[in-house]
Amino acid sequence: MANTSIILRVELDHGKVTFGDVAAAISKSGGDITSIDVIRPGKDSSVRDITVEVVDTQEDRVVESLKRHDGIKLINVSDRTFLVHLGGKIKVQPTLPIKNRDDLSRVYTPGVAKVCTAIHEDQDKAYSLTIKRNTVAVITDGTAVLGLGDIGPHAAAPVMEGKAMLFKQLAGVDAFPICLDTTDTEEIIRTIKAISPIFGGINLEDISSPRCFEIETRLAQELDMPIFHDDQHGTAVVVIAGLLNALKVVNKRMENIRVVVNGIGAAGVSICKMLLSAGVTKLVPVDREGAIVRGGTYSHPMWQWLADQPQVEANEGSLKEVIKGADVFIGVSRGNLLNGEDIRSMGPDPIVFAMANPEPEVSPEEAIPHSRVYATGRSDYPNQINNVLVFPGLFRGALDCRARCINEPMKLAAARAIASVVSGGELNELYIIPSIFNEQVVIEIRKAVVQAAILTGVARRIPKDFR
Repeated sequence: MANTSIILRVELDHGKVTFGDVAAAISKSGGDITSIDVIRPGKDSSVRDITVEVVDTQEDRVVESLKRHDGIKLINVSDRTFLVHLGGKIKVQPTLPIKNRDDLSRVYTPGVAKVCTAIHEDQDKAYSLTIKRNTVAVITDGTAVLGLGDIGPHAAAPVMEGKAMLFKQLAGVDAFPICLDTTDTEEIIRTIKAISPIFGGINLEDISSPRCFEIETRLAQELDMPIFHDDQHGTAVVVIAGLLNALKVVNKRMENIRVVVNGIGAAGVSICKMLLSAGVTKLVPVDREGAIVRGGTYSHPMWQWLADQPQVEANEGSLKEVIKGADVFIGVSRGNLLNGEDIRSMGPDPIVFAMANPEPEVSPEEAIPHSRVYATGRSDYPNQINNVLVFPGLFRGALDCRARCINEPMKLAAARAIASVVSGGELNELYIIPSIFNEQVVIEIRKAVVQAAILTGVARRIPKDFR
């Protein structure tokens, strides 16, 4: 359960209650007062804003306890999370002021005409003469929002805005949220292609499987620019980063481990692909119907691709059966599928990445006593596997070298860069992945991504610091 902050504006009748009565009511109903602001003092009555930390499920109890108390008038309840979203979380600002006619003539008419003509004669000049070189579109149809599912494009907007904030704050990339009111694959592809001229890259987000595979593949084929479905590849990159460091902790090698991946949707498929690229030779993909086996026949094209890979095991079985003896468990599925006995059945020094949200596939209480390294997708436990570590630096690098695409070597380079930020002296069971606020993360990812793009021939420009 998550904690949240609420602000309670209350009016106190001093003839009936004291502030101590208010504090006692809040505490008794599960709230924790973190600050108090006097809005209007008075002898007979006063108005105060009380900031209260509560578990989500306790918020209503706190509010009701005050409403029932004679002498306390509850004027307003504000959720601080809602407050930061009021009016949206991003805005567009010009890079210079327009103060006179001369300024106007240079940024707009008539001076802008010769800039337009220059781009018309050489389209690549759009990268130097417009916002294209530093702008990414964050695009969704709202069909697979993390933890919420198919909530539609309007409700998905706050997530896309938040992503745009992270792009700017962490990597200086200007990102704009675009929420499409269609779930038709062809229409989504046409729309993104139609709006692509102004952007330097496309970040796809929260589009349901299996449509997300075709949308990304088609756009990568039909547009000469970086296309990145973050739910797939961002998650996969940070998983590999965490695994690289976890293997150092347990002193195992990638080519010798047996890995079980549960949940073969968008993220799971991409994780499996990156595991194979990273050198895994014994892979067991598992979905609801059990293990996907080498040589099997499947209607899902990505499952069939996995079944055709020689590194995938041929033994059938349920998750609880195939996890026995495994070195690594990676879950991107749903909560509470495993227990402590299942983890104990794994091989020596097991690594467990249980990333279902909000409830992991196996709880920390069950898993930690039997695992050497335990990680989740949550921020309230050590080793948070969070794709926020990936996309800012990845796009920073791709934009800086004007990459034609984001290929597998660039993604693997990003994973290794993230892992490298945790030094040997820092690395331990509880610290295998750096914080998203570690400034070295973006710096190292950018450097690694640019180098990989140059080496693989997809960079159209060599940044000055690489010459």
